[in-house]
Amino acid sequence: MAFVVATPVAGKSSLSTSPTAPTRYLDASAFGFSPEASGVENTSALQKAVDQGGTVTVTRPGTYRIAGTVMLGSNTTLRFGNGVFLKKVEEQGPFSHVLVNKGAVARTWDEHIVLDGLQLLVNGVDVRDFKVAYGLHGQVAFFYARDIRIEHFRCLDLGKAQYGVQVCTFEDLSVHDVVIKGMKDGVHLGRGKRFTIRDGVFQTFDDAIALNGCDYSTGNPELGWVEDGVVENCRDLAAESSVGFFCRFAAGAWIDWKPGMEVQQSDTVVSEGRLYRVQAKPDGTVYKSVTRPTHAAGQKILDSIPWGVVQNDVTYSAGVRNVVFRDIFLEKDRPAFSIHFDSDRYCRAYYPGAVVPVQQGILLDHVMVLHDRTKDRPTPFMKIATPVDAVSVVNSTLRESPIVFNAKQGMSDYGRTSLTMIGCTFAFSGPVNLLENNVPGKQVDLRTLGSTVLSKDFAASVTAGEGKVTISSDLPGLTK
Repeated sequence: MAFVVATPVAGKSSLSTSPTAPTRYLDASAFGFSPEASGVENTSALQKAVDQGGTVTVTRPGTYRIAGTVMLGSNTTLRFGNGVFLKKVEEQGPFSHVLVNKGAVARTWDEHIVLDGLQLLVNGVDVRDFKVAYGLHGQVAFFYARDIRIEHFRCLDLGKAQYGVQVCTFEDLSVHDVVIKGMKDGVHLGRGKRFTIRDGVFQTFDDAIALNGCDYSTGNPELGWVEDGVVENCRDLAAESSVGFFCRFAAGAWIDWKPGMEVQQSDTVVSEGRLYRVQAKPDGTVYKSVTRPTHAAGQKILDSIPWGVVQNDVTYSAGVRNVVFRDIFLEKDRPAFSIHFDSDRYCRAYYPGAVVPVQQGILLDHVMVLHDRTKDRPTPFMKIATPVDAVSVVNSTLRESPIVFNAKQGMSDYGRTSLTMIGCTFAFSGPVNLLENNVPGKQVDLRTLGSTVLSKDFAASVTAGEGKVTISSDLPGLTK
């Protein structure tokens, strides 16, 4: 049987057959992987098994201790049977990733990897050590990876430091049937294209799903666009308290390095055909950069600034475009979607004077707001603080769920946004401020049609603020 292999070609995939791709089927127990073995022994045994390539299975039910990171190579399937659990243990000290692809260290592409049936017990082993790549800290992580499939993943005890699943610099990613609970992000994506996240159940203190083209310097190893994706049949379960969102869209833009420029933690510059970032403490310190960063790898301190090399291909912007959300069920009373730039002591994603990036093509189809208000003021359905060309909300059920446009410091032009709501059901009794435009000079074109209103007392309003809103609507309160 021939395997299909995607050959890395500068930004695109080409397909060829590889008769040498492994076709063997192995049980990890043959290498000593066992519920009775120590975590150190199991780490070594599982690594030896997956080094063979092909399909590696763990069939015997039990809890398997794991004391270090296992590296997966191309053309490898790792499949865990029912009743199999991997439990992180600190037999040789804390460690970050349970599984990561081999090419992540050298930033060389791995392909055709399947992870199926992993039930992970974090067990309090929750650290960011950045031994593989600065900014990479998923319990399961892929970096420089094509044709990756993660199936039937379970993790119910995420800590405060590590994401459940993190994938950055990817093509053709499928995450299917996951249940993730805990304190940190469930599925966290950096730059990449063509992805699906399907059949997910989340109960996370931080973001359930993060599409972070730009991120804190510690949040992703590279920067760019997250594009051409589908997120469907996912649930954000209720919880007592929370930060974050069901889905975060994080954007950014930066400029060429210039002498005398002021920079702070996580600022990005282009220099010598590379991207560099300030990898400092998030203490609000503003540095004056006099010496151009030119080193080819790692981190170097110049003018008291710890400059880290991010990547060798240059882009001046990052964000999210062409993403569909379908069949989303929101039980948790928190803002569901946030499209924004970070602008705080941890990260100034937009550097003043940079070319403004525009997020594009966001479609929300059959999104159900299931929570009632539990706070003093209504919870936004969507918060938008970057330029966005168009957002469409169709066949969705909203309650007291405003869409709010805000401004971030350092940007003056937020462009024009078309906001279209088609076939939506408004399940609230009383007045609702449907849209708030808090951005001076911002133009929003609001259009609603085919709406269903469940209460005769419902009345929608719009707050234009210092911006401008044009309205074409069939909603009570907005109809002329």
